[in-house]
Amino acid sequence: MWWFQQGMSFLPTALVIWSGAAFSFSFITAVTLHHVDPLVPYISDIGTTPPERCLFGIMLSISAFLGVGTMYVRYKQVDALIREEASVVYRLNQVGFGLGLVSCLGLCIVANFQKTTLIQAHIVGAVLTFGMGIIYLLMHTIISYKMQPVFHGIKIFWIRCVLLIWCAGSILSMFVSSVALYITIPTIEMAMKLHWSPSEKKITLTAEVKLCSDTLYERLQTLERSGERSTHLAGSL
Repeated sequence: MWWFQQGMSFLPTALVIWSGAAFSFSFITAVTLHHVDPLVPYISDIGTTPPERCLFGIMLSISAFLGVGTMYVRYKQVDALIREEASVVYRLNQVGFGLGLVSCLGLCIVANFQKTTLIQAHIVGAVLTFGMGIIYLLMHTIISYKMQPVFHGIKIFWIRCVLLIWCAGSILSMFVSSVALYITIPTIEMAMKLHWSPSEKKITLTAEVKLCSDTLYERLQTLERSGERSTHLAGSL
């Protein structure tokens, strides 16, 4: 018998495979129909236009239910091993399960409220998904540390610790880049934008430089017509 066939091990396995398939199929459909650019599009962009929007919504909703099942199994596993209600592990397990359910709810919101339809709800769902998810992972990293070496080895703790650092770094980079994007482009315009051109920034800078040069040229022409001479300006030129 394979390891994923033992007990409820199929739940986390199905969660990972199904979630990966949800993003992959939506991405392939969106790129094939030229709805998004093929070079690393924004995740939310691949779930904004039919038919990939329908695929994105239903598959991520199923992923959320698989996530609830996985977190419940983990909760009952720790609860069966730690019976002391006054222990730190017991309390962390309860709080972590609650946060995990909120994270799955956020995933459902992200899947069914597209950024082009209702950007505020989409952002709230993303905050719940990633914010509560990283806290859930932190709590179970602490639980794994508290449970070793009685219930499992130190290796389980280090695996969870590496995953925690990796996920925290990914969320931080996503947050910084998203904030920079929202500052540069108004929220509504950014939400509706699905295609990006590398020349857009260059065109903007060129227009600014041209405007400044035209303004300086007109100023010089005005000074010459009026007969004014500026020693400082002439020296600068």
